[in-house]
Amino acid sequence: MNDSSWGASPRAGHAVGTPYPAGSATGTGARRKTPLMPSPPPSGEPPQPAPEPAPAPAKKSAGRNLGQAIGVGLGLGVVVLAALFVVKAVFVGVVVAAVVVGVWELTSRLAERKGIHAPLIPIAVGGAAMVVAGYVRGADGAWVAMALTALAVLVWRMAQPPEDYLRDVTAGVFTAFYVPFLATFVVMMLAADDGPRRVLTFLLLTVISDTGAYAVGWRFGSHRLAPRISPGKTREGLAGAMSFAMIAGALLMQYLVDDGHWWQGILLGLAAATSATLGDLGESMIKRDLGIKDMGTLLPGHGGIMDRLDSLLPTAPVVWLLLVLFVGQG
Repeated sequence: MNDSSWGASPRAGHAVGTPYPAGSATGTGARRKTPLMPSPPPSGEPPQPAPEPAPAPAKKSAGRNLGQAIGVGLGLGVVVLAALFVVKAVFVGVVVAAVVVGVWELTSRLAERKGIHAPLIPIAVGGAAMVVAGYVRGADGAWVAMALTALAVLVWRMAQPPEDYLRDVTAGVFTAFYVPFLATFVVMMLAADDGPRRVLTFLLLTVISDTGAYAVGWRFGSHRLAPRISPGKTREGLAGAMSFAMIAGALLMQYLVDDGHWWQGILLGLAAATSATLGDLGESMIKRDLGIKDMGTLLPGHGGIMDRLDSLLPTAPVVWLLLVLFVGQG
């Protein structure tokens, strides 16, 4: 270590902080037999401790196994696309399966964390019927099936003691509306002549919106969007979601949807990004109230089915309605 490391430069013939006089062997550059010592502090002042090194900045983390999440996501995408473009009825079956599992996850978490016992069987059976009715009979069929499901929940719960009856049936009707009824808008898009392309547009818009929010928020996010609900979401991420979705919407409407135009896609993308973000925040609110991180563990790296449907479910009626307004029922 040279002398300059102590904060001063040595003068010719005399090293700072050494007890040897100028002109001595040590002062003229000969090998020192005694190591240099720093100059003592002025009289009456205690020695100052060396400053602690600043901690290294923490690296941003996605909070999940990213490789595992990507692998599972790609696998789900392959299954959905294969069902979507092979036979429409197969895709309806996929939606029914997702609805039943989602209903089971939500009712299970309500029972475990809050002691709320929403009747699972009438909601699951009614939810499956809702999806099929929406595909076959459109919005009218979906509404009728929703009403009958709510009635079935009221009747089914009568077999139990009257305590907490209102709480349980309210949770049951909410579950029936939140999961299967909103999912019927996906199969209602599918029923159009260009149904698979409409559903693909809906799925891509939602996924691209989520991807844009993650990418921009992770890299540039600094202003919290809703810290009390979801601390990880930022305003920059929302801007990224909207930008990505608007660009994707313009391309999809121009080249994928029959009779669609790019400017319609911009509006569609903006609406989809907004509803997807609100849906994500809505489920985050539910999970915070329940005191859980994920709705389930079925999908490694993602959580449960409901953790993947959170942004899709509220976006489905928005995209369905705008497509009907822009290009008709099909």
